[in-house]
Amino acid sequence: MLTLAISSRTLFDLNEAHQIYLDQGVTAYREYQLQREEEPLDPGVAFPLVQKLLNIKHPETGAALVEVVLVSRNNGDTGLRIFNSIEYHGLDISRAVFSNGGSPYDYLSALGVELFLSAHHADVIGAIEAGYAAAHLMTRKAAAHTDDQVRVAFDGDAVLFSDESEQIYQSGGLEAFRENEHARRHEPLNPGPFSAFLKKLHDLQSLFPAGEAPIRTALVTARSAPSHKRVILTLRGWGIRIDEALFLGGQDKAKFLQSFKADIFFEDQLTYVESASEHTATGHVPYGITNQKKS
Repeated sequence: MLTLAISSRTLFDLNEAHQIYLDQGVTAYREYQLQREEEPLDPGVAFPLVQKLLNIKHPETGAALVEVVLVSRNNGDTGLRIFNSIEYHGLDISRAVFSNGGSPYDYLSALGVELFLSAHHADVIGAIEAGYAAAHLMTRKAAAHTDDQVRVAFDGDAVLFSDESEQIYQSGGLEAFRENEHARRHEPLNPGPFSAFLKKLHDLQSLFPAGEAPIRTALVTARSAPSHKRVILTLRGWGIRIDEALFLGGQDKAKFLQSFKADIFFEDQLTYVESASEHTATGHVPYGITNQKKS
């Protein structure tokens, strides 16, 4: 089973309530939530993804293959509206952590989590430093469903792979990067923060007959030939099949993600995150040298 931990602000649209918290403090926020306890929250940016994931069942037994755990900085009191909204929308979510302002990523190990999605940047950084696949989702309204298949897109360097090649690009430029990738084309890249999550998706896909998997994956990278070879051989060495691979040579990724109909895209560079998030739920992965420089 794949276990996903998701924050309340990415599952539901809590922007109005959060703004009250920022402007007026925790007491006003608590009163606001208690007064609206029976008022269901609208879906948030990750809601369609969660809905699709919860519908994935074992092809033979019909057992659920994905569990979603809610993690929230609310306390149990203010969190009741969130659980009421889960019930209203018919989501099969039974486990939750309400940390009352604390960092919920402390509980990821105990929950057995393999992916953590949050609107709280510091929590995401803490989770990545602790070795989890984690991403910061920019909150917005939920997009409409296109179909029932879950489509997950990944950047390559500093997401699926380590940032070793990106470090060479940053220090020596494009030519140094190309020379390094050519010289080391038969050496696999080291795993990045999302390599284990991709492997988990691959394992779930393998349960289904060819062409019938409810999950479809894509690599969407700024790399181009000839640096593509090392990527392909690395995935082959890991024993992972990725459904689609787009080597875009530095082109903007947003339109390609629209064509792929991605439910979510994981990317380390904010430039691509900002353009992609206009059309696709996009998780910023604050990992690697690019994000260290920005910090």
